[in-house]
Amino acid sequence: MADTKVLIKGLSSKYGKERKNLIPILQGIIAEENVLTKEAMREVATELDISAAEVYGTASFYSFLDTNAHGKYKIRVCKSIICDMKGKRELIKTMENILKIKVGETTVGKRFSLLETNCLGLCADGPAMLINEDYFTKLTPLKVHKILGEYIRNKEL
Repeated sequence: MADTKVLIKGLSSKYGKERKNLIPILQGIIAEENVLTKEAMREVATELDISAAEVYGTASFYSFLDTNAHGKYKIRVCKSIICDMKGKRELIKTMENILKIKVGETTVGKRFSLLETNCLGLCADGPAMLINEDYFTKLTPLKVHKILGEYIRNKEL
């Protein structure tokens, strides 16, 4: 927790201790630690002089502010009605078969997590997914096989 306190102090110095800077501070914690722990959220509340409930409420509202630990590669699939109409369900089944997990789960070894998220802002090119910071659009089962195959084979462990 000592490192987290130092991180939070640094982020509050960078962005400021006002409430309006809560999201950038939470994003900074995610960038460094990959998850927002309860301890980190309490520390942010103390640092910004706001309630822990307000910090948790903000973190739990936004799907990209993870309050649960996930794998190294977070695969986020758009769950909008448009992606659904364009074949998202078939893509999810393909991903589940390849990774041997269901939506919301993480692979053994914590390498991949499969998540659904609200709109990725790519509806015109859906169905879409995001793997960490990499966007993939106009997906088909074949494209999903190729993309995940590349991550499985070539990305560092």
